[in-house]
Amino acid sequence: MPLATFLHLPKSPQPRAVTLQLAERQVALIFVRNPRARRYILRIRSDGVARVTVPRGGSLEFAFEFAQRQTAWIERQLLKPLPNVPETVWQHGTEILFRGGRVTLTAAPAGDLVQFADQVVVTKGRAVRSAVERQLARLAVAELPARTRELAAMHGVAIGRVTIRNQRSRWGSCSVRGAISLNWRLIQTPPSVRDYIILHELMHTREMNHSGRFWAQVELVCPEWREAERWLRKHGNLLRA
Repeated sequence: MPLATFLHLPKSPQPRAVTLQLAERQVALIFVRNPRARRYILRIRSDGVARVTVPRGGSLEFAFEFAQRQTAWIERQLLKPLPNVPETVWQHGTEILFRGGRVTLTAAPAGDLVQFADQVVVTKGRAVRSAVERQLARLAVAELPARTRELAAMHGVAIGRVTIRNQRSRWGSCSVRGAISLNWRLIQTPPSVRDYIILHELMHTREMNHSGRFWAQVELVCPEWREAERWLRKHGNLLRA
């Protein structure tokens, strides 16, 4: 999206976004005004979006130029692995998210079975967390591609392969050929949030960026996307837990 067009978009309480071209990829770039900030600040979010804080009196033109001068730094940050944070141990009594609700893990006394919601998992000597996550991933493989194709047909979107992955930095992605990749952890989100992520990626088949045109497409197919984004911000630690 040309910066000149972006700068003349109607004012919105939502962060304003454009796409920044790096050496070998594009990255979504959002601008957020903060009247208490004293300088321009560039940060890379856990989902790979570059965020520029614009101080009081600052201009979006300068903020964009500021980000352009930092493209090498952005590339380096995106190549860094996520912090090696020890995984939380799951055990009898641990609460996890499943389809948007909190459920409690119940381990059998013999230690070879774990139950949650309507699921019964045989651990076969694995740690409880490993066994439960394998089951969640299996459910995702069984359900998410079918739901993606259903929504694609509903909105007249042609797509390629749909794959389920174990990403630690994003909920989904869409290639230039219409291949959709989804994070298995979407099985832990509410159905409305799951559908938002799928629709978000489907709309990338129309706009391969995060421009105003892209968000207008998202608004048409998912008017409640802001509520879904709020849920994701609140529970974004699912990607790193």
